[in-house]
Amino acid sequence: MPVVEIWIHAVWTTKNRNPLLTDELMKPLFKHIRDYADKKGFYIDFINGVSDHVHCLLSLKANQALSEAMKFIKGESSHWINQNNLTSEKFSWQNEFYAASVCVSQLQSLRKYIKNQKRHHGEINFETEMNKLKTEKSVTQLPWV
Repeated sequence: MPVVEIWIHAVWTTKNRNPLLTDELMKPLFKHIRDYADKKGFYIDFINGVSDHVHCLLSLKANQALSEAMKFIKGESSHWINQNNLTSEKFSWQNEFYAASVCVSQLQSLRKYIKNQKRHHGEINFETEMNKLKTEKSVTQLPWV
């Protein structure tokens, strides 16, 4: 049996970045996403977000594809939100997502970064954050370091 430790930092947004993720919705939503991921056999280590996007630290096994994991997470969670009428309008996620591998030595810092999303987004907007994530090649310049 292979021993694989693949850590992924994933970020995805609500469709059109509509601010539909209320404080009241996020806690049960994130629990639901964790439970569903567990059923599908992948591990969500940490998840948090703000009104229009989510950050997630997940681990995949050797036989799992990131695209499938994201399809499961986003597809099933939007279905669950709509089925339970948890938003004032039809809910959906953007089709795209951001994902990058994470060095094991950076896991604690990334968990802290994900945990503090509300404070972080009081200082930096989403576009600036994503540009930094996409362009920084040095680990020491990533937002969570």
